[in-house]
Amino acid sequence: MGTTAVMEGWSFRMLVHQVTNVSVESFRQRSEGKKIVLLYPWTSYRNLFLTHFLSNAKEGFLYYRISEQQKTLVDWLGGLLEEFKAVLPNFGPNLQQALDDRSNPTRLGEAFAADLAAFSDKPTTLFIDELDRIGMDADFNQFIKAVVGAMPPNAQIAFSSRLLMYQPWYDMVARGDAVVLGTEQRRDDLMFTVENMPKPQLEVYAFGRGHALVNGQPITNWDGALPRNLFFFFMDHPLVTRDEIFETFWPELSVKEATNVFHVTKRKITERISMKIPDGGNHELTQYNSGFYMPSEKLVRHYDVGDFQDTVEKALVANSEREEMALLNRAIDVYRAPFLQTVEMPWVQQRRDTLRQLYAQALIQMGRIYAKRGDENRSLGFYTRALKETPEREDIHRQVMTIYFKMNLIDDAKMQYRRLKQILNDKFGIDPSRETQELMGMIEGR
Repeated sequence: MGTTAVMEGWSFRMLVHQVTNVSVESFRQRSEGKKIVLLYPWTSYRNLFLTHFLSNAKEGFLYYRISEQQKTLVDWLGGLLEEFKAVLPNFGPNLQQALDDRSNPTRLGEAFAADLAAFSDKPTTLFIDELDRIGMDADFNQFIKAVVGAMPPNAQIAFSSRLLMYQPWYDMVARGDAVVLGTEQRRDDLMFTVENMPKPQLEVYAFGRGHALVNGQPITNWDGALPRNLFFFFMDHPLVTRDEIFETFWPELSVKEATNVFHVTKRKITERISMKIPDGGNHELTQYNSGFYMPSEKLVRHYDVGDFQDTVEKALVANSEREEMALLNRAIDVYRAPFLQTVEMPWVQQRRDTLRQLYAQALIQMGRIYAKRGDENRSLGFYTRALKETPEREDIHRQVMTIYFKMNLIDDAKMQYRRLKQILNDKFGIDPSRETQELMGMIEGR
């Protein structure tokens, strides 16, 4: 349960967490001059915000936790505005007007930035918690880009999420507008303790059709689709509540009915794992602690999707171009096929799209590195591969057109423009931007 506290004129919904090995000073040093701070979900900086920083802050701090009911950008902006205005009556007139006018995401972002600027001329940090509850789609991308473009220099926004999507974050980090904190510690480090006795090894591969091995032996019979799907859901959600599970799998059932089905299904997963381990024990995939289902300490997990994400995260904060390229190449190799490509549950489709976008971003970043080196052929190869995954990325179409133009492949550049125009018209009902049209005019005028 959260309680409301007022401190130096600001409102906070207090959540009790334990502060670990970070400080306010280290946060300020590492985030100085950054408009966006991305808190890796397992970092202790999150705990710092919710305890020490809240109770001892001498600078402006605003906190908002996105609720389970808020699924869209407009939902959480409206909820944030309602909660803040309850204790800050003068907060948010621009955002309120934009919401009332049903403005587009860009206008919402500009209005939000204007309200942050009007809120205080002192350093202000807004912390948005549980970001993974809303869809980080095209509307969100437009919104956050507009916020960053119009944000006052004294303000910054910190985001915490169990699943951080890396577009538009990757570009913002590369430009210096954003910083990632907390990638120093892998998620598995918080889930497992070191044991002297070897534990069973669980290998899970979710890129493609999806399969799992226990001590090298494949699980071939899941006793139905439901245990298999719940197994992959647990693997992909290392920290999940019962309510989130029920909402995903059995939203139409009562809590009692869903509980019965859940425990039966969970027991089937345990049986499928345990039958591959000849010690006669029950080897559960998860354990329950503090309101969350999390990885069991009885197994050591190896998960290709987790490895993929960790590698891209490390590339995002690499210390050198050489290190970044090595990490990006490794991530690209791990992504062999779309996530669980034969499963069409909504959570799988959403996750598949998120990972596809992340894969495309890795390809794009490799293309940019080679373009910077003047290797146009390799750059073009990575860009065209990325466009197969995200054909709506107009900025990458421009990069491809520019490379064709430099290589004197004028017909190819024109064809690329026509392809982009068709994609934007079919998908969004719009024409290419002025920037793209001006580039095409330059190409045609050659």
